[in-house]
Amino acid sequence: MACFLSFTLFTLYFTHFSIFFNTINGVFIEEVVEDIAIKRDDKMTHLHFYFHDIVGGKNPTVVRIAGPPDSFIGNFGNTMMADDPLTEGPKPTSKLVGKAQGLYAMAAQNDLALLMVMNFVFLEGKYNGSSISILGRNAIFNDQREMPIVGGNGLFRFARGYALAHTISADPSTGDAIVEYNVYVRA
Repeated sequence: MACFLSFTLFTLYFTHFSIFFNTINGVFIEEVVEDIAIKRDDKMTHLHFYFHDIVGGKNPTVVRIAGPPDSFIGNFGNTMMADDPLTEGPKPTSKLVGKAQGLYAMAAQNDLALLMVMNFVFLEGKYNGSSISILGRNAIFNDQREMPIVGGNGLFRFARGYALAHTISADPSTGDAIVEYNVYVRA
């Protein structure tokens, strides 16, 4: 009898709990779908700009936040936080169109390859306030590198695509670099 009573209580509890859970889950899914359903055209956008990574000087846009003590900036494990300008042209005085905010880390032991975790936040024109998120490997000695776009916000909500990076100039003594980006994003 005790076994039957335990089985009955378990069955009632499980049945009521699962009905309650399914109801909440169904409502949650309906609310989310209704709230974020947006009619939009899924089109490819090409963005072209220059990334200025300023490590040296009196106004650096990059600071080291982790890594082996007293090591060269290119050593494995060094991690940098960046707030780099994105400009229309390759000169640092070119019109500012956005900021590259995030971090990169020296992720390879035997070559110079970065793990890039960056948000490119746009400050001009149609895309003002929108951003794209990049997460990927950047083998900096390759002429052209490809990194995935894994998301975004604003006009780039649910973005996907890729960024092609090409180094225009690099100063080995300071670590400063200017990198041309061609970004292809679908949102």
